[in-house]
Amino acid sequence: MPLPFAVKIRSSGPAARRLLPALLTAVGLAACSTPPVYERPAQPVPAHYKQALAATAGGVWQPAQAGQVAAEAPAAWWTLYGDATLNALQAQAASDNQSIALSLARLRAAQAAVASSRASQAPTLGTSASASRARSGSLAADGSSNTRTSTSYSLGLNASWELDLWGRIAGTVDAARASAQASADDLAAARLSVQASVAQTYFSLRAAEANAQILRETLQAYERSWELTRNRQQAGVASVADVAQAESQYKSTQVQLLEAETTRTQLENALAALLGQAPASFSLPATGALPQPPVVPAQLPSQLLERRPDIAAAERRVAAANAQIGVAQAAFFPALTLSGTAGYRGSELSNLFNAPNLFWSLGPQLALSLLDGGARTAAVESARAANEQATATYRQTVLTALQEVEDNLTAATALAQEQQLQTEALAAAQRALDVVNNQYRAGTVGYLNVITAQATVLSAQRSLIDVRSRRLAAVNTLLKNVAGSWSIAAEEAAR
Repeated sequence: MPLPFAVKIRSSGPAARRLLPALLTAVGLAACSTPPVYERPAQPVPAHYKQALAATAGGVWQPAQAGQVAAEAPAAWWTLYGDATLNALQAQAASDNQSIALSLARLRAAQAAVASSRASQAPTLGTSASASRARSGSLAADGSSNTRTSTSYSLGLNASWELDLWGRIAGTVDAARASAQASADDLAAARLSVQASVAQTYFSLRAAEANAQILRETLQAYERSWELTRNRQQAGVASVADVAQAESQYKSTQVQLLEAETTRTQLENALAALLGQAPASFSLPATGALPQPPVVPAQLPSQLLERRPDIAAAERRVAAANAQIGVAQAAFFPALTLSGTAGYRGSELSNLFNAPNLFWSLGPQLALSLLDGGARTAAVESARAANEQATATYRQTVLTALQEVEDNLTAATALAQEQQLQTEALAAAQRALDVVNNQYRAGTVGYLNVITAQATVLSAQRSLIDVRSRRLAAVNTLLKNVAGSWSIAAEEAAR
């Protein structure tokens, strides 16, 4: 158990002069407890993205003109899709999403923690008042009892102030401030994540609608083919097997339509949750229209460190962990507190404020734990380990962000090419179906050829929708990475 060492003087005089050397020594020790100077962890980043050239050539990146800086995505980056419904959904999510509300509450709590830590830097002042009545007795030599009743009144003020000679309180304030800044960045990251999730869920929902729409149109065509096959079978031109194949194709497509409609319903429910609504109270009219992906403003890897709030939050947590090292180191030095008390104490309330009843005390107090079983050393080691963890987390966050951009640059570029090829493949499949239908009506091919051609067209149509949806997802992620501006320097200047 720590043994406290304390010296306290209640008044001025020789005792105070004897304490002066100790106080001077304590001030000299303050220079030994300087907390480690914070520097943002070094994180080498490449000069350019590996896939930037291919993305620019593929129309994904928007290159800067000669002598100009590339255009930046607006803060409301989803407006680049030109979809009024998506804009309305984003506005509703911004006000009602519960993840954003949670992050906002955490930010307020972190700001309150900063105010609380700052309060420790100021003196404290309190007052007290008391009244008591006591009875005491004693036994006299003759065997009689002697009792006496007394009343005591007291009214006073007390003040204290801890001098932060070695930066313990200042370090606590710095750590709380950095944590609050990280919470502010967490709020920005939560908003950005919700915005991206709303956009992606909306795109997936529209893709499910487009799939359902194609399947309904295909079912109509398959129903006509089934009817035609039955008529041909009755005329002795087609076989029973042809009719069964037509029916099987129609029923299988019905199953696919049910799956697409179920997916659409689930995505609508997910969108309702993102908007802070119960699924039962939310509905979105179906259109089946997927927006065109916009061109993403080109950025350099170094700019990513200034734009992603999750990176800024990770960096602020490194700063908070660094400040905690100084707090842990300050525990090795004594705490110096100035305290004073003044007031009145007497046995009669009417004469309480007379000069003889005045009392006061004033003096410094120096306290230091001499033995603690290595607790302070362990606390410093723990703070340093926490700082190393925060640094590793920051660097991994940067690497993950760079990977995310590279992955989606590659995906968006490839998917733009895939969409063009898939469009051409669909056109070829449709031409082949037209030819096979004519051949079947002429009786030169069997119905199996028709089924195969129809299945190829349906597969090509759904593959095209899937490619468009995945391309929107890749571009959506890129826009999330380059939208807005969360400069750490700007944050620090604003707070």
